[in-house]
Amino acid sequence: MTASTLDTLLTDGVTGRRVLVRSDLNVPLDGGAVTDDGRIRASLPVLEKLAQAGAKVLVTAHLGRPKGQVDPQFSLAPVASRMAELSEVPVRRAEDLVGPSATQAAADLADGEILLLENVRFDPRETSKDGAERAALAAELAALTGGSGAYVNDAFGAVHRRHASVADITSELPAYQGDLVRDELVVLERLTESPQRPYTVVLGGSKVSDKLAVIENLMARADTLLIGGGMVFTFLKAQGHGIGNSLVEDDKLDTVRGFLAAAERHGCRIVLPTDIVMASAFAADAEHEVLPVEKLESGAHGAEALGLDIGPETAEAFAREIGDSNTVFWNGPMGVFEMEAFASGTAAVARALTQTQAFTVVGGGDSAAAVRGLGFEESGFGHISTGGGASLEYLEGKSLPGIDALQR
Repeated sequence: MTASTLDTLLTDGVTGRRVLVRSDLNVPLDGGAVTDDGRIRASLPVLEKLAQAGAKVLVTAHLGRPKGQVDPQFSLAPVASRMAELSEVPVRRAEDLVGPSATQAAADLADGEILLLENVRFDPRETSKDGAERAALAAELAALTGGSGAYVNDAFGAVHRRHASVADITSELPAYQGDLVRDELVVLERLTESPQRPYTVVLGGSKVSDKLAVIENLMARADTLLIGGGMVFTFLKAQGHGIGNSLVEDDKLDTVRGFLAAAERHGCRIVLPTDIVMASAFAADAEHEVLPVEKLESGAHGAEALGLDIGPETAEAFAREIGDSNTVFWNGPMGVFEMEAFASGTAAVARALTQTQAFTVVGGGDSAAAVRGLGFEESGFGHISTGGGASLEYLEGKSLPGIDALQR
């Protein structure tokens, strides 16, 4: 059984109906201002499509991890303001999720308007492990649609969560797959089932443990794995290199050694850096120097130094590998890109992706933030995912509760 699509809902007719949409609006804030509106922009097409078809659109979304408590720093108010600035249709905001403000605002909503409900994670039932508690919240969310509503899941970044507004809600309302979720699944299926070769995967980020399952699964599918970021030091230590005070997961050394052996059996090359930017401290103004991986503890700060980026030789090598590929998936920065001194490796990978003729996918999360933060145009990439964790779990071969729920 496949999911019903948004087009099916629009064909059935939405004029005058309240449609509840689960969107992914989990954006970074600084002093109450949205610093990266990529997820808002990605969510608007479906919301506007529904509103322009005459629906009364109710939006539920999360921001951060307020742990089931009302916490002003995680309010969606700044998101509503930015959404109103970007949207072609009127955007209103409720001051609560399923309380008096939301109930009245939903009743007062006119055809063609959008109402953003308050952070769904302010309610502990959203993330509860108790199915009955989640079901109760789902029923209250459904009640806001007035009895003749529908539900659209357009929050790919949340589909790997068994949460009330993601999975349980489909038992309460006719459920449909949003265009953003549809597009993400098409891309991920292409990566797993029919990638044009050579197929290269670029993995970074801080911890190898975050990527264990995806590495294991992709070794049998990809031709080359390029490893950077903080996770690389577990690989380098597993090979016997001194890594100074760099981030390492000692309990994963044997696992990484197993990966290196398994990759060879699968005919998949694991390419590690040949040079690293070693710094005196984890700070934007730290003294730093480029050292070969065989001598990472031989610099000015000896064994106290820590690696914060791949070196220029490695960046060039990774760029060549990307340029020689026909499919590239990238997840995780190559270094601490938020600090200018340690952003060169991540920028080099991003630039290489914009220059290759390959089909390129940026796997959400920090990678997507890096692309925008470093000033690259999104149009230069084949696809930028809105869901880093969901993308990885799909590539690990896991089922996604939010997707499964749409196929009931």
